[in-house]
Amino acid sequence: MNRADAFALLDEYVKDQGLVRHMLAVEAAMRAYARKHAVDEETWAIVGLLHDFDYERWPNPPDHPLQGSEILRQRGYSDEVIYAIKSHADYIQDCPRIHLLDKALYACDELAGLITAAALVRPSGITDLTASSVKKKMKSKGFARTVNRDDIARGAQDFGVELTEHIQFMIDAMKPVAKELGLEKGLATDEAL
Repeated sequence: MNRADAFALLDEYVKDQGLVRHMLAVEAAMRAYARKHAVDEETWAIVGLLHDFDYERWPNPPDHPLQGSEILRQRGYSDEVIYAIKSHADYIQDCPRIHLLDKALYACDELAGLITAAALVRPSGITDLTASSVKKKMKSKGFARTVNRDDIARGAQDFGVELTEHIQFMIDAMKPVAKELGLEKGLATDEAL
């Protein structure tokens, strides 16, 4: 299990570049949190990178993430990786988030989407984005309306991080890969998101 193999699997299943960028954003956040917690960085990053790789083909619950978990099992991914990916779906009843890895993925998933949307409406993209700007956008129900705010708040709480610090930590984790994420400069307006 290495990043090159994981990225090849992602590339095989995902054509939507927005979805690829989302998974890269979650990967960056998971890698940074792994460093912070002194745990296996590669495993955490791969969980972030592959958490939605089956979504484009099987977007409906419970196919996502169950279809992907079977593919991962067939390809020799560890039970730890498979469980964490399954646990990010609230509707998978037999996979409660019990490990730090599971909680980290859940905490990073929706927030990555909100941070991305907030960066896209700024002329300078993510480069000068702050947690307070993201929190302000979070309060606007019409902005990035598909992002579940309750999941963001619950994810931070379950992971044991204060929301503002969590947002800033993720922004800082995503900045080094801003080019790959398409967040070097803003691209859209609030209405487009």
